[in-house]
Amino acid sequence: MSKNDQATAAAPPGSAVVVTGQDAGRVAFAAFVGTALEWYDYFLFGTAAAIVFNRLYFTTLDPAAATLAAFATFGVGFAARPVGALIFGWLGDRIGRRPALLITVVMIGAATGLIGLLPGYEAIGVAAPLLLVLLRLLQGIAVGGEWGGAVTLAVEHAPPGRRERYAALPQVGSPVGTLMSSGVFALVLLLPSESFDAWGWRIPFLLAFPLLIVAVYIRRRVEESPLFDEMLKQDERAKVPALEVFRTAWGRLLVAMASAVLGVGGFYILTTFMISYGADTLGLSRTLMVNGTLVAAVVEIAVILVVGRMAERLGAGRVTFWGGLATAALAFPVFWMVDTRNPVLVVLAMALGIAFLSVAYAVSGALLAELFPARLRYSGVALAYNLAGALTGFLPFAATALLDVGGGASWPAALLLMGLSLITALGGFLGQRMRVKDNVVAA
Repeated sequence: MSKNDQATAAAPPGSAVVVTGQDAGRVAFAAFVGTALEWYDYFLFGTAAAIVFNRLYFTTLDPAAATLAAFATFGVGFAARPVGALIFGWLGDRIGRRPALLITVVMIGAATGLIGLLPGYEAIGVAAPLLLVLLRLLQGIAVGGEWGGAVTLAVEHAPPGRRERYAALPQVGSPVGTLMSSGVFALVLLLPSESFDAWGWRIPFLLAFPLLIVAVYIRRRVEESPLFDEMLKQDERAKVPALEVFRTAWGRLLVAMASAVLGVGGFYILTTFMISYGADTLGLSRTLMVNGTLVAAVVEIAVILVVGRMAERLGAGRVTFWGGLATAALAFPVFWMVDTRNPVLVVLAMALGIAFLSVAYAVSGALLAELFPARLRYSGVALAYNLAGALTGFLPFAATALLDVGGGASWPAALLLMGLSLITALGGFLGQRMRVKDNVVAA
């Protein structure tokens, strides 16, 4: 750890901030609900990129090139997320966590709903894929500020020693969002193919509008972070938080990014890429592959809740380390099981892969939040998570392109998953030794 990082690790001066378990539970639940709705919107795009956009928005390309183009559009959202981290990190560390989260939920809900209204290539030509990319950019910018803010708010309301369990609740928003998006897609896939292509696929996106109303209502009821309120009183806010992160906490930023890459990039290898690989390369039913993500999401919820409690005794960094190693060991067996084309083994493989990956993901929020002091926390967490996302968001694209290298075999994708897992294990090992203690006490 550098001298700058050691200086950054000091807790902020001033009187201790009092937090209560009752407030922590209420705020963490609100963060979970809002995050679930946000991820529902975001994950819809991944599923649609695998089974819809390649056919309706990139119709002038051959099937393989169209799939690559759809996944490239999917990756654009990840490239935009660091921009959102800069914008909303500044807003969250200077103006407040709560207003930043209100803006992000409105942006992503509106962008997602508009995708459901967007005409296809046959109707408006090249404007269709261009507008699709634009809406995906808006989604990415909004999500760039969402997760970091939700985790920061949950952690800063939690009593010492219990942060892991409350930080795990926003993490549950990811599998719940997956469950919702995959579930709705599984229902519309029951429609005749002509009806699905004509209007059925739009229904999950249009549902974003009523869900947006729910999300705004929930976010308006969330209280501001007590640590941020104390920073306002003491005038301890950073003038340009992101600049200070890069200048004084760059070592922490790198460790945080490493610990997060598996939960972001690995997840999309086992969902977005896996759906496309199973359906387009192995000839498996799209319905089977989407249903596999449903089963995996249910398993992930259980793993996150259990591991969140365990991490209070073991430490988030240690859990991340062992979760990364376990996922690396399972990377090749998961793809071997899918390659059998046996429906039971395919679903089991997706569930096992997501379960092992979720061990590290369950504690990612707690680990990242405690790698940065409160005055830089929103920016630091958002930048780390979303830079990791930007670096790994094109992995479905890369894994698809590498299928040719492997002669259609899955080993390149398995190798990618193993590499991400080992990087995250290293991040957990280092992160456990660099965590910050806030000046808070439980009521």
